[in-house]
Amino acid sequence: MSTPLVRLCLDEATAKRVADVLEEAFPFGEASIAAFEVTKDDWTVEVYGGPDATAEELASALREALGPESAGLRIEADAVEEADWVAKSLAGLAPVPAGRFVVHGSHDRDKIPADVIGIEIEAALAFGTGHHGTTRGCLLAIDELLTERRFERVLDLGSGTGVLAIAIGLAQQAPVLATDIDETSARIAGENAEANGAGAFVESIHATSFDHPVFAERGPFDLIVANILAGPLVELAPDVKRHLAADGRVVLSGLMNHEEDRVLAAYAAEGLGLISSRQLEGWSTLMLKA
Repeated sequence: MSTPLVRLCLDEATAKRVADVLEEAFPFGEASIAAFEVTKDDWTVEVYGGPDATAEELASALREALGPESAGLRIEADAVEEADWVAKSLAGLAPVPAGRFVVHGSHDRDKIPADVIGIEIEAALAFGTGHHGTTRGCLLAIDELLTERRFERVLDLGSGTGVLAIAIGLAQQAPVLATDIDETSARIAGENAEANGAGAFVESIHATSFDHPVFAERGPFDLIVANILAGPLVELAPDVKRHLAADGRVVLSGLMNHEEDRVLAAYAAEGLGLISSRQLEGWSTLMLKA
């Protein structure tokens, strides 16, 4: 049995941007995406599809996901012998340092220094392995905030794999509420917290909206982190403000650089001010205060 493969040969900046867009666009579990360096100036993005798709169908879905940007790309469709492509792509991913944190896969477990907080995350059916510019941006912002003060009531909104909640829980040895609208993601976040020794700190909940009673029970929050997408971030601005404590802090990511002004305007309208903005690989991370 063969696995459909689509390959794109690009420069480094384009390869990272394309991989990020595809990670956001493809439904969880439908594709394994890897970007890696071939030579100093040449990078490759490889997308392995599930057994129910052909290489041509995968290429078509990829073009649709990329939209107009796909017009100038050379897309090669092929089929390869079936294998565990998630594991193979993970094997090429190096640990990602972000301040006091290092996100890594199990294949690098023994290489993590004792003086950092290692967070082991494998690719699964939820977003957030640390290799995405948004995740690293959030971790850097969190690291900065935790040097300034301790946060007693923390919310990781749209937690994905739970990497941000785990980071905060381990760093502070204190409770963090992690929520996601996707039931599978909420389950995986809880499993990852247990696997990383943060099970006592991270409570992972499936919550489709702020109407869930857990938000009223655990709030108001003095720190809210949300690594989702620009559209939902804008829509959630009033709810985020409503559940934020006085003098609280907010970390937002999942938005591209050109979407900063739109997201900032939505939160400024709720009375939140910008502390800092960080750009990594075409993505922005915003730090706000009440």
